[in-house]
Amino acid sequence: MSSTDTRWCVDDIADAIAAGLQDRVDADRAAQAVSGIDALDEVSLHPELASALGHAGYGVHREERYIGARSKRSRSEGRRCDLVLTPDNRPLQDLQAVATLFDDPNAVPLEEAFWLEVKTVAQHTPEGPNVAWTNELLGTVRADVAKLANDPDIFHAALLIVLWVESIEVAEHDLCVWQDRCLGKGLPIAAPSQRVISIQDRLGNAHCVLRVYPVRHL
Repeated sequence: MSSTDTRWCVDDIADAIAAGLQDRVDADRAAQAVSGIDALDEVSLHPELASALGHAGYGVHREERYIGARSKRSRSEGRRCDLVLTPDNRPLQDLQAVATLFDDPNAVPLEEAFWLEVKTVAQHTPEGPNVAWTNELLGTVRADVAKLANDPDIFHAALLIVLWVESIEVAEHDLCVWQDRCLGKGLPIAAPSQRVISIQDRLGNAHCVLRVYPVRHL
């Protein structure tokens, strides 16, 4: 099967993430938890996302090296992608095992997997209002798009933005600004899939706004 034969649905991925986070929000509410999911930092949110996607049937592989970085023999070298998905909970190809006894015939080739970078930004944090909100959203997030777009062997990719906000209007306004700036710089994002979850306001955030932006090659 060639990379062009693989079919990935960004709407399905967004649905899976939203369902998993909704389950966590509901569990926190039922347990009357002191802190909610919006108190997690980005790295701490990754297991929640992985669990949500795994529950939906995806194989989820965390902190995988970019395909272009695999020329470096040491597994500790090279940039890494937050989450790499495979269909039907299948393993991900290990290039060092190809044509050996350890080569798994069920493994998904790297170029057929779905590469997902994650960025989460909270308007309010456990320390108070996030004074770095604008810089975190409008500045650093664009770098993740460029990483995905610049790897010539990645054909299926997206950036997941998770915003914890006071209102949906704030998220939609600032995401519109971010999107326009990306397009203005020639970054190849496509129309996103958006999902919204209402959360219990513990820190000042009342909503989680998820957007999954497909990323193409530069």
